[in-house]
Amino acid sequence: MSHTRTALLDAAHAAVVGPGWAKVRMADVAAAAGVSRQTLYAEFGSKDGLAQALALREAARFVDGAESVLTGHEGTPAEAVAACTEWTLTQAADDPLIKAVLTDEGADGLLPLLTTRSEQLLGAVADRNVAYLSEHWPGLPADELAFVGDVLVRLTVSHIVSPAEPPAVTARRFAHLVDRLLPTDLTSGDAR
Repeated sequence: MSHTRTALLDAAHAAVVGPGWAKVRMADVAAAAGVSRQTLYAEFGSKDGLAQALALREAARFVDGAESVLTGHEGTPAEAVAACTEWTLTQAADDPLIKAVLTDEGADGLLPLLTTRSEQLLGAVADRNVAYLSEHWPGLPADELAFVGDVLVRLTVSHIVSPAEPPAVTARRFAHLVDRLLPTDLTSGDAR
């Protein structure tokens, strides 16, 4: 990622956590990053493009963190999913950007990027989930992995937006779901 793009996303992050997305002006984001508005628009195209890029960067950060929990992990896909889910939900509960997104009641807020306009975000995270599972458990059927990856990311986002139980409880429930959705003869044994 270029230095300019990183600086713009950092400035947008700070603005969202501060006054909220509805009050963010592109000129202010550009100024905070030390670039012109023209540079900002050339990089992202629009305020919505900036919002999408910010959401994708945050999602990648969360997936990277969740995967780091699994370094050296040996076990089943369900155990991996439980560890990642618990980490993700715990981190999300304290994340200032997610708190800002969930509490920004403005009509132009970022919440739709987690709900009604979440296709790009959900797809990117589901692809990462599937890639991890297929790399570590190569015997799992691709079509079932794609379904499980999609279900897991949608459920995780749902629990970020509206937590029902403590992260550890939700993680155990997700693990149980994975055990039911994936063929057990292919999921037992150590990860590669």
